[in-house]
Amino acid sequence: MAGRIVAGPWVRLACKRHLQDLVDGPARGLTWRVDLALRAIGYFGDELRLNGGEFEGKPFVLIDWEAFCVGSIFGWLNADGYRRYRTGYMEIGKGNGKSPLAAGIGLYCLTADKESRAEVYAAATKKDQAMILFRDAVAMVDLSPKLRSRIVKTGGRNCWNLGYNKTASFFRAISSDDGQSGPRPHCSLIDELHEHPNGMVCDMLDAGHKFRRQPLTIKITNSGFDRETVCYRDHEYSLRVLQGHDHDDAWFAYICALDPGDEPIGPAEDPFRGRACWIKANPSLGHTIRDDYIETAIRKAIGRPGLVSLVLRLNFCVWVGAENPWIEPELWDACVSKYDALAELAKCEEVVGALDLSGTRDLTALTLAGRRADGKIIEHTEFWTPEETCADRAREDKVPYDLWVTQGFMIATPGRAVQYAWVARRMAELTVMLPFYRCCFDPYRIAFLENELDEAAVEIELIAHPQGGYKTKPRLDKYGAPVPSLWMPRSIELLYDALGEGRLMIEDNPAMTQCSASAVLVATDDKGNLIFSKRKSRGRIDGVVTLAMAVGLLESTDDDSIASMLGGKAIAA
Repeated sequence: MAGRIVAGPWVRLACKRHLQDLVDGPARGLTWRVDLALRAIGYFGDELRLNGGEFEGKPFVLIDWEAFCVGSIFGWLNADGYRRYRTGYMEIGKGNGKSPLAAGIGLYCLTADKESRAEVYAAATKKDQAMILFRDAVAMVDLSPKLRSRIVKTGGRNCWNLGYNKTASFFRAISSDDGQSGPRPHCSLIDELHEHPNGMVCDMLDAGHKFRRQPLTIKITNSGFDRETVCYRDHEYSLRVLQGHDHDDAWFAYICALDPGDEPIGPAEDPFRGRACWIKANPSLGHTIRDDYIETAIRKAIGRPGLVSLVLRLNFCVWVGAENPWIEPELWDACVSKYDALAELAKCEEVVGALDLSGTRDLTALTLAGRRADGKIIEHTEFWTPEETCADRAREDKVPYDLWVTQGFMIATPGRAVQYAWVARRMAELTVMLPFYRCCFDPYRIAFLENELDEAAVEIELIAHPQGGYKTKPRLDKYGAPVPSLWMPRSIELLYDALGEGRLMIEDNPAMTQCSASAVLVATDDKGNLIFSKRKSRGRIDGVVTLAMAVGLLESTDDDSIASMLGGKAIAA
């Protein structure tokens, strides 16, 4: 409040609320107990040990913002003498230690909160996500001599339960998909709230609170993009509480955010110009997170709107729109030129392909990619569309498909759906013209094309390329060579690299440019893995999808495939 510590607007309001409650709280039956606050804060440093990297085995001494949250939650009592706060909502940038903090709160409620038969849950929509926070708690127990002697682990290396026999209490992971019913939580730790599609997990746990005197729910999250979620509902409610519009003495909120006018990502010539505001969204900056971590995220995102949006959301607590263009038009245009792509591909040692087949509405696209001797990647894409519906879809999509057919940028096949025999015959021609031996594909409708390829006597290796955030299983081909383990997040990353480094030559085709202009990226997880979303995009995107697939196949190396087969372990030359 004095301005000596840099903080965002909602953190300042949280501090102001605390100071105001010291004055006005007693009239509402609230009591501030410094001894209880210090007891909870001290528990972390005295009992808990951190895990991972440079922090392995070190005492969990809370830094200022963590001490403020823990002290507030456990230091305030209500008129009945029980804990004032029943919900703690914390929205903080990625990498600032939210999960370990929540795990520590769970262990405190398990062992030091004087609750008989306490049930403590790490909760998420999926069990795997819930286990991330729970594993932090297990590691703390393993590293703490005091806790290790008092807590019983069940499950060995795959521990699934922490038991505290002194009070017949337990700590375990729970999710909406594991079928457990009737929990009576003393403490619920809800991880990554922004990923929850609905309030099912929260409702399930809240239903059991009637059996407890002072239940506590801790909700930790990054900022999100979907304003129809339970996370945004709690975000907005927290803001109203901090602003004093809603009076809820049982709701604690700590929301990191930038001030209006802050620009955390500067222009390309000075991207780190906004460094001074970074700490507002990253209160652990200089402790669990360093400047170079954020610098790397910004550097990687420059010129890539999809990644800029992700960095703003994850690292700077900005609620962004769901629709994020995947690339700056200027960067795309710089790689587009008029040249004879097929002639250039004929000079390449190998040409690979990528297929995205359509039903009755989308385009069918085949992208070829090859690397010239000078390192340039040559691109050529061919499109097919149903002739019978071409004019109607041109009017509906407001895209001149019929004109592009006339100009030769697209092929119209008879009927209301693309005739895959035309695609197979064209692939047969290309295998004769070019060193075209491998082609990856979107699994949708591929069985129909395989029949046509057999009819056309096309000999080409087909390699599955998943469209979502999962990989194909590593395998060997019939000659014993590793087949690339492909997945869309990696292919998009490789495409970004080729575009940003000026290594990709895109053949001038208005249909391809339209696909790029329409494409939207969405994040599959908080690690920055991105995929194209046809549902959120503004038009047909088939060409840019196959472009990413083809570049992904071309740029994937045998070593990558072998590493995938060995679980990602490094390989000695």
